[in-house]
Amino acid sequence: MADKAIIPGTALIVVDMQVDFVTGSLAVPGATELLGPINEIIDLPFAYRVASKDFHPPGHISFATTHGKPLFETISIYPPEDLVAQTGGDVRTITEKGLAQTLWPDHCVQGTPGVEIIPGLKVDDTFDIIHKGTHPMVECYSAFKDPWHLLRTELEDNLRHNKVKDVYLVGLAGDYCVKATAIDAAKAGFNTFVVTDGVRSVSPGGEEYEHMKAAGVGIINLIELKKRMQVA
Repeated sequence: MADKAIIPGTALIVVDMQVDFVTGSLAVPGATELLGPINEIIDLPFAYRVASKDFHPPGHISFATTHGKPLFETISIYPPEDLVAQTGGDVRTITEKGLAQTLWPDHCVQGTPGVEIIPGLKVDDTFDIIHKGTHPMVECYSAFKDPWHLLRTELEDNLRHNKVKDVYLVGLAGDYCVKATAIDAAKAGFNTFVVTDGVRSVSPGGEEYEHMKAAGVGIINLIELKKRMQVA
């Protein structure tokens, strides 16, 4: 694509289009349908492209096997004391910051085939790759930061360095990592849009889109995206 076609200030974030989420241990319903639409979206003239990856160590806190508990049971998790101390937080308040955590099958483990971007997706060396969920004791749905704000990825800095104003998101899963990333993008001040043709969710209800709208995220389809990107 010629440089003159690039739309300044635009970025595409492809969220967690990894083997385990598409055909592997935690496959999202309908995820295999996304290859064509997302590749079409990738071909649009974005100025900056980034892809996020769940990148868990073995024994991650979100795995049912880590706790010896049934799949999809819910437990409470708390911020690790060492990280709280390192970031200047008050370790005495840790027990007040518990979060509900669904226990998933082992997925996107570093060094396994399931962590890789799915074959055929046009995520190439022009993309920056953001790794998240890398700490064994911290779950991280958002590609920006964990829910306790103890660990930040380089995503926000990269977007600002590339003078991004408008952020568009596709990927998996709509009700988890796409939602969390989109809401954090909007909170960071970016004009944020989720493109529904490029998203599938774990649950079928669609409530995630209402939550995103309430946070200032625009919900658009591919036709609307092409109009915004000045592509017929």
